[in-house]
Amino acid sequence: MHNHFKVISISHKTAPIEVREHMALNPEETFDILERIRDLFSLRDVLVLSTCNRCEIYYGSNEDLSEELVKVLVLQKNVENPKEFHGYFKNITDHQQAVEHLFRVASGLESQIVGDVQITNQVKTAYQLSADADMVGPFLHRLLHTAFFTNKKVVQETAFRDGAASVSYATLELISELTVNLESPKVMIIGLGSVGSDLCMNISDHKNFQNHQVLLANRTEAKAENLAKTCGFQAVPFETIEDHLVKVDVVVLAINSQDLLIHKSLLSKFPISNYKYFIDLGVPRNIEAGIEEINGVLLYNIDDIRSRVDETLKRRLASIPKVESILSEAIVDFGDWNKDMSVNPTINKLKNALELIRKEEITRYLKNASNDETEMVEKLTKSIMQKVIKLPVLQLKAACRRGDAETLIDVLNDLFNLDKEPVTPEKQ
Repeated sequence: MHNHFKVISISHKTAPIEVREHMALNPEETFDILERIRDLFSLRDVLVLSTCNRCEIYYGSNEDLSEELVKVLVLQKNVENPKEFHGYFKNITDHQQAVEHLFRVASGLESQIVGDVQITNQVKTAYQLSADADMVGPFLHRLLHTAFFTNKKVVQETAFRDGAASVSYATLELISELTVNLESPKVMIIGLGSVGSDLCMNISDHKNFQNHQVLLANRTEAKAENLAKTCGFQAVPFETIEDHLVKVDVVVLAINSQDLLIHKSLLSKFPISNYKYFIDLGVPRNIEAGIEEINGVLLYNIDDIRSRVDETLKRRLASIPKVESILSEAIVDFGDWNKDMSVNPTINKLKNALELIRKEEITRYLKNASNDETEMVEKLTKSIMQKVIKLPVLQLKAACRRGDAETLIDVLNDLFNLDKEPVTPEKQ
């Protein structure tokens, strides 16, 4: 039986962002880990998924390799005191629970922002890396394609993926809209608390921001430098913010302060040739409202962002029962296929045994037959064989889904001496 699927997971549900950012993997690091796992454990069906809110390793093995895989991950990241990270990982060793977890993750049900629109592409990227590393077997191939097909159904039949459902993601969408016509937009994010950090991670994961230059400024400079390194951005000292205002197109303030940080008088010091956009996520506000009196300056505040979020969340939450119903149906169908896979070796052996009998008899009786006679007998005997094998195959698969296929497998083995037959390799 294919009952070997497992997963280790660190996510927003098990660890704070300060821990998760240490585990974030770029594509090169992901590929390195896949190769290490292949070389160390000779595994197939391995998927390494890294997003701003989770890092997970799915794997096919009869053994629980959770501790070993966590070690591989923390060694890849060269973290200090690696033992401190082990407690943040969730370990799922039950096959069915691991399958269900992947379906829920790929659909966005397990995302920090329910219905995350980026997660499916992130899973597809992880799948491609696994395929490039030759770590995808028939099981994982079928599982992921079933998940992708199911996600299309979710998008088509529900409102689960509509709009932006978090402050950080709504901000990302707004930035994307404001800079869509700019060739090389420049964005500065000031303040790297939970919202600012989430915004950075979302931008780094989003394909529409590949041409953007992103500057990060934070009072704790080391945090800006670490996050910039993780996301591929540029950290700038907090005290140089004013120097960069004239150079950037969008400024996002996600800072926790009781004081105004950007004043109208500050912006009046330099000319503004193109539109400059300010997004103030602070409460109380950190940008003086009067800056909009300056030609070319537009200001958005937290209320503008939250108005985008509230209606979206209502629609998504209302869609969850329908989404879970779609996933449940897909998981059952995949489970049936998985059970069928367990009896495929017996079916292939039976086909091989009958085909051998057919060929031996044709060879014996058609030595002097013409080409037309041989062709007719070939068609006839193949048709007979297909009809003979059809019922045993159907009965075997039905017994497998009931959970009592072993008796029928034993009977077929005894009747046709199948133990001597080689197993035909499974195809993806």
